[in-house]
Amino acid sequence: MNTIRDNVQKILRELPPGVQLVAVGKGRSAAEIREAVAAGAGIIGENYLQEALAVQPEIGHKAKWHFIGHLQKNKVKQAVGICDVIETVDSMELAQEIDKRCRLINKVMPVLIEINSGREPNKSGVMPEQALELAQQIACLHNIKINGLMTMGPVVENPADIRPYFQLTQRLFEQIKAGCIPGVDMGCLSMGMSGSYRIAIEEGANLVRIGRGIFDR
Repeated sequence: MNTIRDNVQKILRELPPGVQLVAVGKGRSAAEIREAVAAGAGIIGENYLQEALAVQPEIGHKAKWHFIGHLQKNKVKQAVGICDVIETVDSMELAQEIDKRCRLINKVMPVLIEINSGREPNKSGVMPEQALELAQQIACLHNIKINGLMTMGPVVENPADIRPYFQLTQRLFEQIKAGCIPGVDMGCLSMGMSGSYRIAIEEGANLVRIGRGIFDR
């Protein structure tokens, strides 16, 4: 049976240069996350703020913390206090709240714009055709900085079926990057999870979010 350490090190050996691992700590204990960090996982992704708040004091700054779940406005104050990156900004309203809360603590928050690449009405994320406009609007704020895009993609039975959604997000990434919007640094493309990260890398991802592939043994 593989250990968490085995799984992390296997994935890290597999990832091409320039691709970073986000170890998804959803539902995991501080001890499990600590083992992943000790094995070389430098970024922890949390879906739920309460879980991040529970485990972060035991891990501290040995890893960077990315928020990768839906962020409610009333949780932004806590989120900006503990997160290094928020990957799921999908509206100007949320961006303004992050900007306001960061201004109060003299912090500039790196964020990714979340793309609803499957155009699913019940999912978070900005619709693809609205992404460029949202990036232009957020760029006017001073305490929030766009660093790239993130997508989940729809749930599919065959991992290969998610490829078109990654391709769409990558095209948006290049479109926004080519726009040379002042204050926007398009360096991160976060796509792919345990079952799809290899396909995501083929389509340009340089952040992959893996939970089951690390913690399930």
